[in-house]
Amino acid sequence: MRERGGGVSDAAITRRRFLRISAVALAGTAAGTAGGVAGCGPPGRVRPLHQPRPEGHAWAFRSRPDLRPPTVDIARRGNGTAAGHVFVAPKNGPGETGPGQRGPMIVDGEGLPVWFHPLSDGDEDAMDFKAQRYRGRSVVTWWQGPHTAYGQGEYAILDGSYQEITRVRAGRGYRGDLHEFLITTGDTALITIYEPVPYDLSPVGGPKDGMVAEGVVQEIDIETGKVLFEWHSLEHVGVEESYYPPPTDPAEPFDYFHINSIEVDTDGNLLVSARKTSATYKIDRGSGGVIWRLDGKKSDFAMEEGTRTRYQHDARRRPDGTLTIFDNGEEGVSERSRAVVVRLDEAAMRASLVREYVQPWGRFCITQGNMQTLPNGNAFVGWGSEPGFSEFHGDGQLLFDASLPAGVESYRAFRFPWVGGPKDEPAVAAEPGPTSGEISVHVSWNGATEVASWEVLAGPSPDRLKTLGHVPRDGFETSAAARTDGPYVRVRALDHRGRTLGESRAIRPGERVRPVPRPRSS
Repeated sequence: MRERGGGVSDAAITRRRFLRISAVALAGTAAGTAGGVAGCGPPGRVRPLHQPRPEGHAWAFRSRPDLRPPTVDIARRGNGTAAGHVFVAPKNGPGETGPGQRGPMIVDGEGLPVWFHPLSDGDEDAMDFKAQRYRGRSVVTWWQGPHTAYGQGEYAILDGSYQEITRVRAGRGYRGDLHEFLITTGDTALITIYEPVPYDLSPVGGPKDGMVAEGVVQEIDIETGKVLFEWHSLEHVGVEESYYPPPTDPAEPFDYFHINSIEVDTDGNLLVSARKTSATYKIDRGSGGVIWRLDGKKSDFAMEEGTRTRYQHDARRRPDGTLTIFDNGEEGVSERSRAVVVRLDEAAMRASLVREYVQPWGRFCITQGNMQTLPNGNAFVGWGSEPGFSEFHGDGQLLFDASLPAGVESYRAFRFPWVGGPKDEPAVAAEPGPTSGEISVHVSWNGATEVASWEVLAGPSPDRLKTLGHVPRDGFETSAAARTDGPYVRVRALDHRGRTLGESRAIRPGERVRPVPRPRSS
């Protein structure tokens, strides 16, 4: 991670953390030791070690060498950003192979990893990674499936300890698409599907015996898997509404619609975004009929200046009634992509532009992208095929801007408050220290958000350990130098009040202990 704009340096942040945390940790935990050995070690027996930044664009951790998430480069970090962590899912861009592994990833406001779940299958992607609520509690969710032209996978739901609750699959023989997995307040799931069907394309210049990839919406009861609602684009939106021509290869389905988001509107009906018709459709949740079209060739709204989009994504209703859309723009025509806020006058059937959010130095995203309205009114924008994400003040001022390495994309990006408490134990590695008589201890706890400091214990045996001291948490992996004659060392995770959250097993220098992967639920 590098800092190119305003804000506070990593070193200054680490120093402030240490001053804030160490006083609490040292006062609150000296009495608690393993094996009943009381008392705190002499001053200076443990000290934090500087964490070197990765030289390339992927992290390497001594305690978790199996995790190699891509780095995040912070270009701007200012005041006024919303609380919470950033949710992205690094994947390869078309024809590219970027550094590091792929999979769902949570990072903090400094771009440092908090949780990373690498996909074991190199032929799979994770998409639409975000925090949602299911059965009244916070969960993380994503789509997972193979690299294909149209997503054919399933949807994972994990709890706050990163234990898998369930996998959701499309019903009626379909395969779930990557573009949307939205859990409703009724604990149902809205998903997208791409389904090739035979179709006469001769009226739009294609073959009479052609194929169309129509967009399908399913609403599924998560607990039972029952399909509660199903909508098919070809029953309501003709192929002539597409801005794309049929493919020259007759064996390739005509992706005329390209459904890419579903939103529950304030009245319970659905908003569906279609990239290739450059339109948003309001769908009657009972009959499936189209209530109105916004933009596109058959818009029911008069589109005022600045409201028209091209090949857009992610249509969402905001609490104030306005609509947000990520406007990708048209290649060769548009200079940059933008997120727009549109006001709809449904009495006069007019659409007006409220605001647009653009990166000052410009980003043009041919594919993917999203905009999230944050609780404080800020706008969080994921730039899709341009590997990065930004946060804007409600008035349009850029507050935060970050990038993934070249060749690495994230379909969407979000900021959410998140509390993670993994059930596995912290991972720890120990090795000879930087000076004679010292050992270096490296500790991490993948996904733990409440760790403020680490307590280092050492002694002659696993059941005879005493506290040597404490160091503040320093990013995903914290390193410390400990001076001890004992051959065994253990670490404890402490929160900001000095309470123990978890501890590692005792190890000898030269050993490494990391959690054993848990089996996935069916």
